[in-house]
Amino acid sequence: MLRSAAAGLALCLGALVSAQPAAKPVGVTFRVKIAADQVGKTPESGRVLVGIGPANSEPDFINYRPPVLPILGADVEAFAADTTVTLDATSDAFPLGGLEKFPAGEYTVQARFLTNRDINLPDAPGNRYSKTQKVKLDPAAGTTVTLTLDAGLGQSEVLPRETAAHKYHSVPSKLLSVFHGRPMVYRVGVVLPPNFDKEPEKRYGLVVAIGGFGTRYTSAKGTEPDPRFVQIVPDGAGPFGDPYQVDSANNGPYGAALTTEVIPFIEKTYRCVGTPRSRFTTGGSTGGWVSLALQLFYPDFFNGCWSQCPDSLTFERFELIDLYADANAYTNRFGIERPATRTVDGDTVATVRHECQLERVLGRGGRWELGGRDWASWNATYGPKGKDGRPVPVWDGRTGAIDRAVLDHWKKFDLLLVTKNNWKVLGPKLAGGKVNVWVGDADEYFLNAAVRRFKDATGALKNPKFDGTVMIEARKGHESGGWTRGEILDAMAARMK
Repeated sequence: MLRSAAAGLALCLGALVSAQPAAKPVGVTFRVKIAADQVGKTPESGRVLVGIGPANSEPDFINYRPPVLPILGADVEAFAADTTVTLDATSDAFPLGGLEKFPAGEYTVQARFLTNRDINLPDAPGNRYSKTQKVKLDPAAGTTVTLTLDAGLGQSEVLPRETAAHKYHSVPSKLLSVFHGRPMVYRVGVVLPPNFDKEPEKRYGLVVAIGGFGTRYTSAKGTEPDPRFVQIVPDGAGPFGDPYQVDSANNGPYGAALTTEVIPFIEKTYRCVGTPRSRFTTGGSTGGWVSLALQLFYPDFFNGCWSQCPDSLTFERFELIDLYADANAYTNRFGIERPATRTVDGDTVATVRHECQLERVLGRGGRWELGGRDWASWNATYGPKGKDGRPVPVWDGRTGAIDRAVLDHWKKFDLLLVTKNNWKVLGPKLAGGKVNVWVGDADEYFLNAAVRRFKDATGALKNPKFDGTVMIEARKGHESGGWTRGEILDAMAARMK
């Protein structure tokens, strides 16, 4: 009898407990609003980001090198003044699990609303942003922060002050405008020779100097003038990230725009010689790949490239991924997380999964291929366009499973295959040492692996024999090497004679 009474009491207590509302989960929540004067004529759709930074600095929205603090992302449609976007532990977050694991303390936070269709960067002009706030966040106790987007609408890009040697152009591009269905410009920085204005009869060679990933055309301000050349710095920002200055299914005809619209404009405006013999390319990292690609794709237009630590020259080693043989981008054939960045001594800094997670947070719909960083930019440049008008991802963003159905399109940008498969035509056009490539064998992004395959393959080419230079230097990382800037410019000047 007592046991029955106790059982009945337990049932009653159980019913009472189950009837209580569930405990509110703790954690950090951000509520993002937009000021009425930032909405514009029509509410826009885009990606809302919230970044957490150290107490003594701004949040960093594009860095994936550890240690990193959380970044959250969520889509919003028609963001109006009466809309609130909530971001919390259920939102897309970088790094994985980061929102629950970071310690309580003082931080800075900022929200951004990404709407710029032509420059895929969190700080692109026209994107809205909130003031940076210093706040105390405690994931264990629960914290709610409200951020209001109150600046950015209508802002234009701030350019460095022009000087006698440094100019900045946004060249209207008919080719890019037709492709994208809206007015488009090709942005380029120009570095003029010393005494350009004092020697009106003198004519100059042209150097296309491409920077590392995402280098803006405004970086031309830091390029030293040379008395023999006009130097140009193409913009490393486009609708899907860095456009890599070649024709592609997603970015559009950047290569054609450069060679048929921009370079003719520059050569006419700044008294260049304007012949194939007087044009050259150079660059490192992204610029290393682009400089070689331009020389291969336009062998009659340029007279030599000097490519340093280039991005992957073959997709047999897309960093460490063999796109043609591997099943997964995130894990290797041994089932181990695949490194993407290392120290010179070989310690892993970041994995492919880790880096792509940042791109998933940045990209609309949580799609890494829209994130605008390195992997997304490569995917947009090398891959096909989908039925939705967006780049088809070469692998699944969540699992890393590689989609081999798209690889035929990628092969058009495998510079080793381009060279080998077209050698009968390319060989005579590249003769005389037009191709010059350097990489360190301890490259932080494993880019030496693809250069090694390029070196071995070109060394076996015949009729004609490959007479370019491919150097792999021991104990060197992701840096410039092989030639100094002065040596490169001297070699270009000698070829121009």
